[in-house]
Amino acid sequence: MKAILMLIPVALTLGAIGLVAFLWSLRSGQFEDLDGAANRILFDYDEPERPGAVKEIPDKETPPPEQKG
Repeated sequence: MKAILMLIPVALTLGAIGLVAFLWSLRSGQFEDLDGAANRILFDYDEPERPGAVKEIPDKETPPPEQKG
């Protein structure tokens, strides 16, 4: 009986800590982009350039490469 009286507050405390951590992660944006990490693992965007290949137009978010000359 003494063990149960000690384990119930411990379990409630650990549950409250888990709930606080989950709510913090929601508010800080940890779950905003669920597919991004999966896509980064599956797709290789750093493909080596082939000789004579046409370069793709970069996204608007990507800054243009510096031109030397």
